[in-house]
Amino acid sequence: MHRSVPPPRRGAVATIAIAITAALAFFAAAPAARPADSTPPAKRPIAETDLFRFVWVADPQISPDGRAVAFVRVTVDAKREGYDTAIWLVPADGGAPPRPLTAGRHDSAPRWSPDGRRLAFLRAPEKEGSKEGPAPKDAGSQPQIFLLSLEGGEARALTSLTGGAAPPVWSPDGRTIAFTNGANEEDLARAEKGREPEEGKAKAAPKAPGEEAEHESDVRVIARAAYRENGEGYVDAARPSHLWTVAVPPGDDAPPAVPKQVTRGRFEEEKPAWSADGARLYFVSRRVAEPYYEPQRQDLYAVPAAGGEPRQVISFDGPIEAFALSRDGGRVAWIGGPNGHPQRSYDETDLLVAPAEPGAAPSDLTARFDGELGGGLSGDQHPPRGGGRAAPAWSPDGGGIYSLAAVRGRSNLLRFDARTGSAAAVTAGDRDVIGFSAAGDGRRFALTISTPTAVGDLYALDAADGALRQLTRFNDELFSGLALTPPEEITYKSFDGREIEAWVQKPPDFDPHRQYPLILNIHGGPHAAYGSTFDHEFQWMAAKGYVVLYPNPRGSSSYGEEFGNVIQYRYPGDDAKDLLAGVDELVRRGYVDPRRLGVTGGSGGGILTNWIIGHDDRFAAAVAQRSIADWSAFWYTADFTQFIRSWFKGAPWEDPADYAARSPITYVTAIKTPLMLIEGEADFRTPPAAGGEQMFRALKYLKRPVVMVRFPGETHELSRSGRPWHRVERLRHIVGWFDKYLQGKKVDGYEVP
Repeated sequence: MHRSVPPPRRGAVATIAIAITAALAFFAAAPAARPADSTPPAKRPIAETDLFRFVWVADPQISPDGRAVAFVRVTVDAKREGYDTAIWLVPADGGAPPRPLTAGRHDSAPRWSPDGRRLAFLRAPEKEGSKEGPAPKDAGSQPQIFLLSLEGGEARALTSLTGGAAPPVWSPDGRTIAFTNGANEEDLARAEKGREPEEGKAKAAPKAPGEEAEHESDVRVIARAAYRENGEGYVDAARPSHLWTVAVPPGDDAPPAVPKQVTRGRFEEEKPAWSADGARLYFVSRRVAEPYYEPQRQDLYAVPAAGGEPRQVISFDGPIEAFALSRDGGRVAWIGGPNGHPQRSYDETDLLVAPAEPGAAPSDLTARFDGELGGGLSGDQHPPRGGGRAAPAWSPDGGGIYSLAAVRGRSNLLRFDARTGSAAAVTAGDRDVIGFSAAGDGRRFALTISTPTAVGDLYALDAADGALRQLTRFNDELFSGLALTPPEEITYKSFDGREIEAWVQKPPDFDPHRQYPLILNIHGGPHAAYGSTFDHEFQWMAAKGYVVLYPNPRGSSSYGEEFGNVIQYRYPGDDAKDLLAGVDELVRRGYVDPRRLGVTGGSGGGILTNWIIGHDDRFAAAVAQRSIADWSAFWYTADFTQFIRSWFKGAPWEDPADYAARSPITYVTAIKTPLMLIEGEADFRTPPAAGGEQMFRALKYLKRPVVMVRFPGETHELSRSGRPWHRVERLRHIVGWFDKYLQGKKVDGYEVP
């Protein structure tokens, strides 16, 4: 989380300089770069297993004085079953290569102290939690806050709480850290009871013969409609997250302090931030027991840092996704999607600002700006661990607010005037700025940037000249030997004249005089967007001899609210026609073989895949991933509710004809296309029973060519952050199915044994 850092006290300037100098000292031992080989070897096509060698950069945090950047380096672990995360440091001037700062395998969320002398971060245990359900709540299985001096020494634990800790947030004076924790009173009492007694105190008496041992039931009593969450498991309403603080030891030898709980009660608090004077903590909360009966909304609260009764500061008709207080603490800016009235299918995120005082009315700075504030492009190579949404950042004078914004398939950093909302580009071009942070003086930024031919690296940007300086090159050695090509951006007219933007990834040895098999690849959402970011899947499909078309049909984000909402109550439908118009366009250009067309997509792209092959027989093969077959079944079983009238006009029994008309399973008898269905067995977002399982059973009954591929333990995030081996196997199955039906290759494993 970004937090505006107050300017250092006059006497602290020298301290900051000394601390950063010490922190950067170990860069001096960096080995000199080897001269480039004058005869580089021939480049090879990218492979699916190159995923194991990718290095991702996440959560860039620039130091208060802008001289160094701490970040999370993410790699595939040795067994290729998970991911390792470590905190690294690099000078912002690019004068030395990056170096590891922590030794844990699951370290994340680095946060600078205001004086730049220390870093607080999270360290999780060696074994990652299961994705099939909630992780255990004991202290040894959850991430805890650690503290590291930049002047040397080992990291030391600040917390050991049952339930663990969320990312640390420093107070302005650097003496206290705030965080959230979800342990309830019983958890804390049980943990205290289980501690070893202090020296001189007697141990608890053993249980009497026949006395039953304590037992915590694993039986769930469910009283809420939204009771599980994809990737997190079952929601535990008895353990809402609350605000805590812990005092920072004044010296490396001082014992750790006992954390203090600041808030209590039945409602959850998240995203803590300190007031400018350190007297209060701001946080986001929804004080409603069953919020799914109303449009999504959150409010901003403040509570005395020492504890007390929270008070509402900002009431907002929409979600607050990230917020930041101005340097003087007088105003708050946040990214959120104001709810439409009547309810809309898509509420574009905006940048809003208001005085940080009760009853203040927010001003929507970007109400007329067509773009998704906070960024966000669809791709399979954003950091699979250690990431997080970047909060807006105030300029030091309070006159501007920096935020990411996705516009027409590109994500860049923009500066918005805090009064008028006028936008000025800080970065521009065909790229995906994934994350950023700003130095305390507002003169330098740290950014993570991906492009269609680069996974993503860390950059520094100087506000004075706008020049980008690349600080990491973790993937250069691998990528320098790969035959990668940027996609071609195209626009075309759909059936009703609406302009659609798309990208075409061609094989690296593309010959315009040949005809290639085509894979139409459809994004999910449906309110999401493809664009100028690296996508391993598209590059590998192209390397295997396919032309890949990936459009942003109507309903996609980053093109404005009208474009996104035109599919409300009509999804799927006209968006499918947009996709087919793109296929027609490439066939017209002559380099796509109309007899060898394939279609695939995940989530919202999965339902469109099922829909298209039930309405059009041009495709020789299809792969529907994490899909929906029956909207009614989805309404009853998804992890989030559809109780408000955003996607549907009523419940399934209130409008059964509409649910049936928009459900691919209704048209299953028309499907002749060979279909593969890919399912994550722990997917709560599009449960297999509402999607792939229905399609598979129906098509088997009809004796049509169909196969289902199931991934144990995987959630809806299989393609983006699933286990590395599973991600590779998923790619192999998709392309194997297309190889069989589009290229006539012999592919074993899909026949009835």
